[in-house]
Amino acid sequence: MKEDFANRSVAGRPGSRSGPPGPGALAAKVRTMAPSMTRSMQRVAETVAHDPAGCARLTVTGLAERTGTSEATVVRTSRLLGYPGYRDLRLALAGLAAQQESGAAPAVTADIAVDDPISEVVSKLAHDEQQTLADTAAALDTTHLEAAVSALTTARRVDVYGVGASSLVAQDMTQKLLRIGYSAHSHPDPHVAVTTAVQLQAGDVALAITHSGRTVDVIEPLRVAFERGATTIAVTGRPDAEVGQYADHLLTTSTARESELRPAAMSSRTSQLLVIDCLFVGVAQRTYETAAPALSASYEALAHRHAPRQR
Repeated sequence: MKEDFANRSVAGRPGSRSGPPGPGALAAKVRTMAPSMTRSMQRVAETVAHDPAGCARLTVTGLAERTGTSEATVVRTSRLLGYPGYRDLRLALAGLAAQQESGAAPAVTADIAVDDPISEVVSKLAHDEQQTLADTAAALDTTHLEAAVSALTTARRVDVYGVGASSLVAQDMTQKLLRIGYSAHSHPDPHVAVTTAVQLQAGDVALAITHSGRTVDVIEPLRVAFERGATTIAVTGRPDAEVGQYADHLLTTSTARESELRPAAMSSRTSQLLVIDCLFVGVAQRTYETAAPALSASYEALAHRHAPRQR
């Protein structure tokens, strides 16, 4: 059985990065964290994201006055975004402002409208997808990513949990691992997921995929796996949510701005797939001598299946 929860899960919790996010990751952190913040903290986060140059010149008191909040709220917001204090956030704001002035930071585009021509829909979706991928890459904690890859590489068995749109991502990860010889299973049925999680033990890995971080049907099997001794990994857009309590390694995804025509389930899928691909490629790199022949064999088997049959 596991050691104490508080001692074991600290590695996966928000704030465990080796240093504060750089300027490139600040806007991504705001987009990811703002929906789960209090209204007063949202005002601070959205203000610094929309006007980094102006806010970088403000003291903590000045920013509190501009946002109609308190100094304590400004400091709490800074810490939630990954900065030890407001001084560190100001430095990141100055860096972000410099990036925007140089054109390195892209401009925000409008949401897709009902009457947009299809060419405009393509352009806006392409921009949002690119931004989501860039935000996810900038905010991804490579220390936890490396640790997660290590756990997967030596895993006796891998169970992957996801429901709804996330179940498609879970199936993608399972299929990838199966093709290089791993014992991998995805369980979209929550009852099956929990009953199989009971069978996990030390040396196994449980991977949960949930954008909200609050999906009970995903959290429950991860909790059971955690208690049984498996190494647990969570891929989520809300690192402060409940799923983080049961994750040894927490991998944060970013999401494009939600709109009526593009809900979170659609926009989160792109960033989840990026993280899954990073995990898989990392495992394939470390097991190259066996992974490469396995992939070649699967390609050949599929090619043979689709080749014209000889009579």
